[in-house]
Amino acid sequence: MDSVLRRVIVRRSNKTRPSRDRCQPAGQKVADTKLDILAHTLWAGAGMAVAGRRWPAAPRTVALTMALAVLPDFFHLLPLLAWWIFGAGSLTALQAYAIAMPGQEPALPPLVELWSHHLHCVAHSAIVAGAVTLLLWLALRWLWIPLLGWWSHIVIDVFTHSADYYASPVLYPITERGFDGLAWNTPWFMVANYVALGATGGWLWWSSASRRCPKPPGNKPPDTGQAGE
Repeated sequence: MDSVLRRVIVRRSNKTRPSRDRCQPAGQKVADTKLDILAHTLWAGAGMAVAGRRWPAAPRTVALTMALAVLPDFFHLLPLLAWWIFGAGSLTALQAYAIAMPGQEPALPPLVELWSHHLHCVAHSAIVAGAVTLLLWLALRWLWIPLLGWWSHIVIDVFTHSADYYASPVLYPITERGFDGLAWNTPWFMVANYVALGATGGWLWWSSASRRCPKPPGNKPPDTGQAGE
């Protein structure tokens, strides 16, 4: 525990170091965060729409899957929420932490920051998600489909976060190191991401409309009237 606290203190002391995102307007940070949450939701919904053509799912299951696709980005805010409600925290600090760029997080009590850090790691860990999936499988004797939303978030974040932008700790608690991928807020990648989402949505709409439209009757051979003879 002491070594973990020391790492937290070191991270806080490093917040004065220049960041390449330091000049980004606060309004742009909020917009980027909302776009990230929206993308996770839409990809989970698109995945359920495609899978639903072969394995139909109840609307409640689809909604839970989409909710779990964004939950990992909110889970680590619980200690700050508790600090705000029961301690000396504030809504301003909670909002600032939620949209902070690397190195620009507001100062927090060591214990709050410690819990927030580890909850973030838990929510983005394939090892933790695998353990939860296995336990639910053993309890229910089937795969609880909404967990696929959580898995989609983990897989997407592994490759869309970088060493400079909150690398996803996919192997926590074995290690907190993550894959140095391409940060999702890179401008050209954000455009490509939403173009891909738009194309996927367009294909889903077009293919659904095609399936609903009745096919024209084919050419049948003329009835000679000899069938009953």
